[in-house]
Amino acid sequence: MRNASQIAVVAVVAGLGAGWYLYGARLGLPDPLVLVGLQPVAEANANRPAGGARVQVVTAPVRQAAVVERIESIGTARAREAVTVTSRVSGIVAAIRFEEGQKVAAGDILVELDRSQQVAALDRARAAADDARTKLDRARRLRATQAVAEAQIDQLEAALRQAEAQVREAAARVEEMKIIAPFSGRVGLRQVSLGALIQPGTAVTTLDDLARLRVEFAVPEVHVARLAVGQRVVATSSAYDDRRFEGEVTVVDTRIDPATRTVRAVAEFPNPDETLKPGLFLNIALTLAERPVALLVPEEAIDPVGDRTFVFAVRDGRAVRQEVRLGTRTQGEVEVLSGIAADDQVVVRGLQRLRNGVPVHVTEVMRRPMS
Repeated sequence: MRNASQIAVVAVVAGLGAGWYLYGARLGLPDPLVLVGLQPVAEANANRPAGGARVQVVTAPVRQAAVVERIESIGTARAREAVTVTSRVSGIVAAIRFEEGQKVAAGDILVELDRSQQVAALDRARAAADDARTKLDRARRLRATQAVAEAQIDQLEAALRQAEAQVREAAARVEEMKIIAPFSGRVGLRQVSLGALIQPGTAVTTLDDLARLRVEFAVPEVHVARLAVGQRVVATSSAYDDRRFEGEVTVVDTRIDPATRTVRAVAEFPNPDETLKPGLFLNIALTLAERPVALLVPEEAIDPVGDRTFVFAVRDGRAVRQEVRLGTRTQGEVEVLSGIAADDQVVVRGLQRLRNGVPVHVTEVMRRPMS
């Protein structure tokens, strides 16, 4: 029993010592061995650097630079308006009015089908309407002599209206034999030939409005509160090397996908030279915030303790331990939102031997390129 008690005491002391070494010393807490009476105060102080013994460190100046908060995603480009042009009726292709890859305007005729039967039906309908109009005019002239009953005139007026409706119907069937562009854009490859018999739904060609392209991409839900219409987006593609395409967010979905925990957003990109093609794979960088002046320190200067972060600033020849709040991480650097000043020097090497207020000797000052 006595051996077990001794082992337990040793374990507790060892745990206290390890905890103090990792956290307590950095926070400036007293040595636990001193508190429990296992080590004299003088001996404990001897383990710390004396006033004349300076800890050698390497420092780096706090750097000021612009910081841009971005999130990256991927998406596929698609035309703002895109359609496969098809026929609504059956017919024989009589004329093709476009060239592959041609730019067309809304309402331009792309293909004409043989419409001889429809034109003949229209002529018959017009003749019937003319006849009904003539009969009605004659009856109205005879109404003054009461040679025609009022009921007969009503019947003739109804007949004329029916005949005029048949004219409009026949004219619509004639127009159906024309396949027109529903909006302005550029046509794709031709899918039909002269003389071909096509059925309703037969693809004739494709039509894309390439003046602006849309890209749909996913944003993690953690950024939803900062996502808004009008934010700047930059897209790149391996097909165009280092060329950057700038656009803006135009739509943010109203729902978060419960499976991926992301929200879908749509960005539009001007495409006046039609460089971007529908279906092109793009890397998206969305700018959440821009700060023209920010304080940056090397990643090596950060001293994490639990869920808190610290840096050691060198002031008046001593290491001053400062708790900091971090912002955006860049390549090799971290933005510091609070806790240090622009003219501070922070320790990047030798952190393990430092305590708050310990005298230091700066052996080297790291210089970083300004961006």
